[in-house]
Amino acid sequence: MAWLITTLIVVPIVGALLVGATRNYARGVALTFNLVTAIGAFLLWRSFDSTLPGLQLVERHSWIPAIGAEYLVGIDGLSLLLVILTSLVFPFALLAPSRAAGDRGFCALMLIMQAALYGTFTAQNFVLWFLFYEMSLIPAFLLIKIWGGEKRDRAATKFFLYTFLGSVAMLLSFLGIYFARGTFDLAGLANLAKTGDLLTGNFKWLAFAGIFLGLAVKVPLFPFHTWLPDAYETAPTGVSMVLTGALSKMGVYGFIRLLLPLFPNEIAALGPWLLTLAVCSIVIAPLAAWAQSDLKRMVAYLSINHLGYCILGLFAVTTAATRPLVEMQAALSGVFMQIFNHGITAAALFYFVGLLEQRRGLRGIDDFGGLIQRAPLLCGWMSVAMFSSLGLPGLNGFIGEFLIFKGSFAIAASFTAVAVFGLLFTAVVFMRAMQSLFSGPLVETDVAFAELRPNEKWVIIPVTLLMFAIGIAPQFLFNIFNSTVVQMARLLA
Repeated sequence: MAWLITTLIVVPIVGALLVGATRNYARGVALTFNLVTAIGAFLLWRSFDSTLPGLQLVERHSWIPAIGAEYLVGIDGLSLLLVILTSLVFPFALLAPSRAAGDRGFCALMLIMQAALYGTFTAQNFVLWFLFYEMSLIPAFLLIKIWGGEKRDRAATKFFLYTFLGSVAMLLSFLGIYFARGTFDLAGLANLAKTGDLLTGNFKWLAFAGIFLGLAVKVPLFPFHTWLPDAYETAPTGVSMVLTGALSKMGVYGFIRLLLPLFPNEIAALGPWLLTLAVCSIVIAPLAAWAQSDLKRMVAYLSINHLGYCILGLFAVTTAATRPLVEMQAALSGVFMQIFNHGITAAALFYFVGLLEQRRGLRGIDDFGGLIQRAPLLCGWMSVAMFSSLGLPGLNGFIGEFLIFKGSFAIAASFTAVAVFGLLFTAVVFMRAMQSLFSGPLVETDVAFAELRPNEKWVIIPVTLLMFAIGIAPQFLFNIFNSTVVQMARLLA
């Protein structure tokens, strides 16, 4: 069944070609191929043995022997989790309200980006991984540049420059590693790092800095985040959902797959500084969101905050002198769960902002008011997504955040204590938004504000039920990555 991974990568590319050749029903064709990939992801899940650590369903072929590049793909618990997340986010995004959603070019680029994400989350050789990593940059740039809103040229250029320069720094670092060690195989490089033989001297710090910079921009981590609010605000709703729900996970995945295994000593040496950056992302981002009047920018800044929790958990388990194994496993489990939950919840929030913008033509917090009187169902379902994002018990957002704080408090108590203020600021931001949108003064308008339509309910209800399912009985997700977490915690310890 190793061919399943390659099939999963190829199917969206074939779909993009067919969408480009189809004059009508572009979104319908794209959704059909999304259904095929969802079935493929489900088969991958069924074929995966969650009791075994390490890579499974590995497919390996010689590709460019002269430079040690192979076609090497495989999955562990984290890879499978992100493949499932990608399979959920893309159809959700294609169903989002957008004038561009029916365009052939738009749907084709979305499918190409989906294929690139599948490749990024399964590639086990750096050359192949970097190829897929960069492959996602071009469609994202074009989607913002062509179909974005006001100031799309500036936002797309800023997105491209930040991401491209980070990628160049990462590529130069890996080229240096290759010239020193003669391999691009990620597992082989990790084994060298465990024995302390990966790099020596000052060059290891240059290599670390290059990879860290490339991944910090992609997450994004404070202070490398300034491209994100502009890109998320300008992009069409579906593209914003993909950027926050799936594309941002490439950075966190890179930290787990590349930086932690290859540079454990360097991370430990810089521990307090790295934890400070994570705490700044958690605390400063919701304060910036508090100051926003545009709903999309508000959700964008909160996305930085929630991904900061993941970075806090990762750096906590690698930098502290005393690291109880149980607490490390709790923090890592929380990081994995937060990656998945943030993807679902943040995408849902952008979807609801898209619905508001579609009905009113505006998306400022002060442009609405008294919506609970006009569209109680819309307000009720949107409230669930907001409560999930701020970590209300019983919803999916609570699980990951609780585990991250549980593990991090036992390992890096002072930094985690400061990070808790991020929870308070996030709650204030959402309470302010809910008061202004739902319970504020009734804003009179010439346009009737429509309640949820049947086609919108068919999108919202399954996603909301998934939030409740994870919040109440999350074990079905934990079973996917438990073995991976145990193995990683032992290696880091």
